Amino acid sequence: MTEPAVRIYDIMACDVHWDFAGSDLPREQHKFLVSFYPTGDVPTPELIDRIVARGPGGREVEIANQPFTQANLNGHIHDAALGTYWYMHNIPTGYLPEGEYTIEVTAKDGTVTSRSRYQRAAPTRALVPVYRENRDRILDAFTPSRSREPGPGTRLDAFRCAWATLRDFAGPAADAYYVFRLARGGTLREFDTQKLTWWDNIYVDAARSGDRTNGLNRGEVTVGTPLEPGTSYGYFVEITDGNVQGDANLCIFQPHQFFTTP
Repeated sequence: MTEPAVRIYDIMACDVHWDFAGSDLPREQHKFLVSFYPTGDVPTPELIDRIVARGPGGREVEIANQPFTQANLNGHIHDAALGTYWYMHNIPTGYLPEGEYTIEVTAKDGTVTSRSRYQRAAPTRALVPVYRENRDRILDAFTPSRSREPGPGTRLDAFRCAWATLRDFAGPAADAYYVFRLARGGTLREFDTQKLTWWDNIYVDAARSGDRTNGLNRGEVTVGTPLEPGTSYGYFVEITDGNVQGDANLCIFQPHQFFTTP
């Protein structure tokens, strides 16, 4: 039987402003990401031999073929809802220089495929200062949180989470997109990116609908699955400048927020 082909869906090579609570990693980072089309009954990692990202000045880094964790920050994440895998490597050595970046994938059958994109610095220069200048007010606006726990009678089958957007503070010049992820757990260590309860996948929604404004200045979501009572959850809202992976030049990783359902 012929094994399924490894096909790249899209890539990212973008700046990361890292603001996870309690982390001793530097704020200015970057990441490489490559997502794949589904490979049927054969898990994509079993088909991949090597993934390399290349950029200006001879830059070359390898994306590991291992499960991504908060400890290694380098590997693959499985989206069980879509049956897809995406690989990501977060690198704490500053923002990327502008220029063209290529991610090359070598499959175990010897096939080599690649995708390139141009990284721009302007979105980082425009959005990160707005976030930093208004950080305290942004963090205070998250609902729910440990300081705003959901009360008795809160609907768990239509649970709402809300936050402030950069546009709230700086107007249209700070337009951005927002990606929401929710998982069980009461601490950052317990939050498992591999086991999300639900996430607002603006990338897939935008591709399916053709709506390039999907996720733009989104300041709230209604969770698309019922939550369990008496359970701790955490959520993470990522700010980015595009709802297409290949268009994103910046991701701002805001601190996770935690709460316990009544």
